[in-house]
Amino acid sequence: MAPIPFLSLLLLFSLTFPSSSLAFEQQQSPLLKYHHGPLLKGNITVNLVWYGKFSSTQRSIIVDFLNSLSNPKTTSSPSVSSWWRTTAKYKGGSSSVFVGKQTLDDKYSLGKALKTSQLKVLAFKYGYGDGKVVNVVLTSADVAVDGFCMSRCGTHGSVQVKKSRFPYAWVGNSVSQCPGYCAWPFHQPVYGPQTPPLVTPNGDVGVDGMVINLATVLAGTVVNPYNNGYFQGPAEAPLEAVSACTGIFGKGAFPGYPGKVLVGETTGASYNAIGVNGRKYLLPTMWDPQTSTCKTLL
Repeated sequence: MAPIPFLSLLLLFSLTFPSSSLAFEQQQSPLLKYHHGPLLKGNITVNLVWYGKFSSTQRSIIVDFLNSLSNPKTTSSPSVSSWWRTTAKYKGGSSSVFVGKQTLDDKYSLGKALKTSQLKVLAFKYGYGDGKVVNVVLTSADVAVDGFCMSRCGTHGSVQVKKSRFPYAWVGNSVSQCPGYCAWPFHQPVYGPQTPPLVTPNGDVGVDGMVINLATVLAGTVVNPYNNGYFQGPAEAPLEAVSACTGIFGKGAFPGYPGKVLVGETTGASYNAIGVNGRKYLLPTMWDPQTSTCKTLL
């Protein structure tokens, strides 16, 4: 994959509210083309770099999500693991995710305004890892990143060292910078119909929004790790497994409405997937290569 800022992921949310219903219908039926490159399959270790201030509760929300992706013991339905199993329908079989090392950088070692090149430095500061490893940088609410809130809420890419390529990803907490752009539908949107926001399943607009974006970039990393896997459109700004289904969280979604989701009886919180430790999450729809449709959990 070319060493460029990749995915401009939440072009995602600027595309969430297209100018016509026809455009949205076309988004619901994308066709991702396979470009014959390798995918990340088998056992995948996800290392986390927490950059900035995160509470232990915030970290546990995200770690529980990651631990839910490949947890065979989750019996509740709909489950996070059933959402992730859609990635197994892409060439090469299943991808099992395991949380590896976690590093805390709460002293802002590179400052509070980061360039894309610095994200790569942070991602590989503690090594490249052995085998199938994805290093993920998570930035706190007070950290600005190039392009954040303007063209992306997260991104993924890879770096090449000698003859090997190493994937990485980044997602930022948008709660104090652009929740209407990167944490919709938990905040009123910046663009489009001003529908009431949904109640977050974990009580944190920024981190619940991060889960949506982390799910998006992680699925993209697995099915298009080196810019020659599954995607639609230009390689420099591709639509991938989840970003091809932008704005859809349940059946009946349309611009400004995320679709039918579950609502907690006592909390009023909206969710569509259950994970470990009883956690509930709202996950974006993923493209199913067997049916060529955006497959909802509900």
